[in-house]
Amino acid sequence: MIPPLMPTYKRADLAFERGEGSWLYASDGRRFLDFAAGIATCSVGHAHPHLVETISQQAGRVMHVSNLFRIPQAEKLAERLVANSFADSVFFCNSGAEANEGMVKMARRAQMLAGHPERTEIICMDGAFHGRTLAMLSATGNPKYLEGFGTPVGDFVHVPFNDIEAVKAAITPRTAAVMLEPVQGESGIKCASVDYLRALRALCDQTGVLLALDEVQSGVGRTGRLFAHQWAGITPDVMSTAKGLGGGFPIGAILATETVAQAMTAGTHGTTFGGNPLACAAANAVLDVLLAPGFMDQICTRAALLDTLLDSLVADAPDIFAQRRGLGLLIGLRCVPAVGDVQAAAQQAGLLCVTAGDNVLRLVPPLTVTEEDCRKAVAMLVQAVTALRGTPDNKNKPVLETTP
Repeated sequence: MIPPLMPTYKRADLAFERGEGSWLYASDGRRFLDFAAGIATCSVGHAHPHLVETISQQAGRVMHVSNLFRIPQAEKLAERLVANSFADSVFFCNSGAEANEGMVKMARRAQMLAGHPERTEIICMDGAFHGRTLAMLSATGNPKYLEGFGTPVGDFVHVPFNDIEAVKAAITPRTAAVMLEPVQGESGIKCASVDYLRALRALCDQTGVLLALDEVQSGVGRTGRLFAHQWAGITPDVMSTAKGLGGGFPIGAILATETVAQAMTAGTHGTTFGGNPLACAAANAVLDVLLAPGFMDQICTRAALLDTLLDSLVADAPDIFAQRRGLGLLIGLRCVPAVGDVQAAAQQAGLLCVTAGDNVLRLVPPLTVTEEDCRKAVAMLVQAVTALRGTPDNKNKPVLETTP
């Protein structure tokens, strides 16, 4: 008999009553160090005082009015995102999939208004993940996700990731945009190289094709810059983001240059809930934390510590971990045993993680994670290694107290 809550997820038998910082407290009394962070979403951790106070105050005033009226909280948020990015204008929605849908619409309409209505094709990458809507399933291109949902939406072409020659070969007079994640999350924390991103920008400039970046997971400080593409010193024409923007409250955004944004005139796109006062108040509170002086440097410091500790773990446990990947606090450990077994062992040790493709264990802690949290997380992974080996003691335990 089917349960009242539709069984579309394989849920762990855990329910959490409260959280604090990087920790979650389960209803059975156990506590867990949260390196899943709502799948890279709880950017300022759990129960952050400023975020809690901001949401509480806004909820007590007005939560929703629709986009039939001005929303000062959205205007403020848009101004801050424009001031701290490549963009000239921002559209708010509710999720990453919605942001990606809107980004594709913007790219196609901008090409049409530029005199190229034939330019509707979007070049996407093998291994991508852009969301669960029908169109974004087609943009993702994974047959497993497409099965049973009818004919895929057209005009999405796929090429190998990190292969500039493949993109060159795929561009035709019908190409509207190249769409990719700077760091592929779901397929195993695979980073686009700096040279590849720079070559893509140059190629798009040469061909009149738009560069569309999906920073739903890699954006909002996750890599130690506000957006991951900034490490390559490039700018896209249009970009999606979501996840960490609301610190756990649902909000997505599409950031665009004036050339792209001006294509979206009144009536061309819309949303009932997107950019409402409560969501934008939450996102402004998150930006208060992320844009504070020194915060991005702190993310980089924590990431460097984790890189050092995890590299030691990989070296000392080659039977469990084959490789560390990632950028900033978007980290992957490619596993030797089945990643599900490693995740279960980590959870048993008190650490919450997320699985990804290519047998990768994904570590995406809150951006407010402390040095002590980082050391405890790796100590818990050491416990997981011991359990997976089935031995009472790990003789090759990494030195966790060494500060790089």
